[in-house]
Amino acid sequence: MPRIESIRSALVDCPLDSPAVFSTRRVASRQYLLVRVRCSDGVEGIGATYCGDRGGELCHIAVQQLLAPVLNGRDPHATEALWTAMYKEALLQGRTGSVMRALGALDIALWDRNARAAKQPLWKYLGAYHEGSVPAYASGGYYRETDDEVQLAEEMQAYCESGFSAMKMKVGRASPAIDERRVAAAREAIGPDRHLMMDANNSWSDVAEAMQFLSRVGDLHPYWIEEPFSPDDIENHARLARVSPVPVATGEVEAGRWRFRELIQNEAAAFLQPDVFACGGITEWRRIAALASAFGLPVCTHAWHEFHMPLIASAPNGLFVEYFPDQRIVNLQQLIDVDVRVRDGRILLTEEPGLGFNFIEDVVARLAVISWQEA
Repeated sequence: MPRIESIRSALVDCPLDSPAVFSTRRVASRQYLLVRVRCSDGVEGIGATYCGDRGGELCHIAVQQLLAPVLNGRDPHATEALWTAMYKEALLQGRTGSVMRALGALDIALWDRNARAAKQPLWKYLGAYHEGSVPAYASGGYYRETDDEVQLAEEMQAYCESGFSAMKMKVGRASPAIDERRVAAAREAIGPDRHLMMDANNSWSDVAEAMQFLSRVGDLHPYWIEEPFSPDDIENHARLARVSPVPVATGEVEAGRWRFRELIQNEAAAFLQPDVFACGGITEWRRIAALASAFGLPVCTHAWHEFHMPLIASAPNGLFVEYFPDQRIVNLQQLIDVDVRVRDGRILLTEEPGLGFNFIEDVVARLAVISWQEA
């Protein structure tokens, strides 16, 4: 029986070519924690998480000092037991945020290792639902300083020409009138039959403020309004869901199935968006997807399509993978050694074992804030 014998982590900082601007934030670089878990049989798995644009050292410390000691010497196949052991160890330090993200990175690496040991792609190892490809939507529509509506329309049209039937844009930073014009320009560019999602990134403080905008765009038939309020404001999500002409989506920064249970019980969202980096890794993501399925709710992932493809592929209620067509906004792709392929708005699944990719070591070394360290 193999045993976990080595856990390493590194922190990298990946600058964006130009800052990404959305309703509440301006992001100039992204930090990623990378992990490697090697077992006594020589098989290694990799994992990662997003740490924001600063403070990634917290995730690194959580792996090195808090979580790795729980895993060393254990059977890597015991993913349920290992998840529970890490979670219990971290009760005092944090059940959300950086500590849960560190836990999730290690959990991803365990599943990747186990699938590689079984010589199966992760999406098959998890139990394939989709075969060959998974549905995706193109994500973009960020704010620009000049010619915003013109460039937005051109961007959305380009997604259509690439075969996407669904795409997302940002709202909530500008006035309701300006954002209405932006949504109208996007709708005109893509036509009446494609899905147009809107993402407010926690922009509004109350239902009245949100409805000032949503009442303007209902006739443009948006597919959803994402993260209208602070993620902690579940009550306002529920209030908005009852009165909005546009369905509510949320969940990308939530951690743990209990929080998603609260969203479901309050009928606060029609679409749940668990992020494997934030929610607690693959083990917890699968629990959340199953919980959502029991209530007839779809799950759509948030960013990081390289890691989310196998999860949506294995979930009967997996609706969409969020896909960023280039590295202008999300730049994790530069750290891995494969290019994800898309055809007719669907991401093609790999037949390679595990996640199907590895880290590019010279890029990791060049961008490292903290180089590989063994726990």
